[in-house]
Amino acid sequence: MDSSAKRNDMILSELDARFRTPLMTFFLRRVGNRQDAEDLTQETFVRLLGSSSFETAGEAPGYVFRVAANLLRDRRRRSAVRKQKPFSAYGDELVDYIANRIVEGREPERVLIGREGLAEVGRILDGLEERTRNIFILYRLEGMKQREIAALLGLAVSTVERHCMIALATLAAQFGKGA
Repeated sequence: MDSSAKRNDMILSELDARFRTPLMTFFLRRVGNRQDAEDLTQETFVRLLGSSSFETAGEAPGYVFRVAANLLRDRRRRSAVRKQKPFSAYGDELVDYIANRIVEGREPERVLIGREGLAEVGRILDGLEERTRNIFILYRLEGMKQREIAALLGLAVSTVERHCMIALATLAAQFGKGA
């Protein structure tokens, strides 16, 4: 075992003895799952060892919970992105929902026009930048408030507003061409 590996083992032992319980408590309160809390605690240690910000475990207190909070934020972002899907992925499920709930009792021609219009909206949204599309879907289809989306994605509310405006302007421009 070389000196670097020995040093890392010593630092890891010190970090584990000093911070495992507080980190587990920190993560358990936020994720509610012991296994996830354990994984996040280990990942915190791995990131700390990989960091050049400190040389000994004694210098770690300033970084430990900053790293832990960043891990939680990254986890939330990844989770939010995984849950999102392109507009076209909603497919027939969304079209059927709209047809059954909104256009029920309408003439078949109007239903067909509505379905074609919805398919065009889907194509336009799929042409947008991924972040813009996801924000617009969360806002318009999922009914989330812009400040909730901002908190979820770690963005400023003004950034979320800008992405919504871009999506709306793109839709308006595309539908304005046919008029």
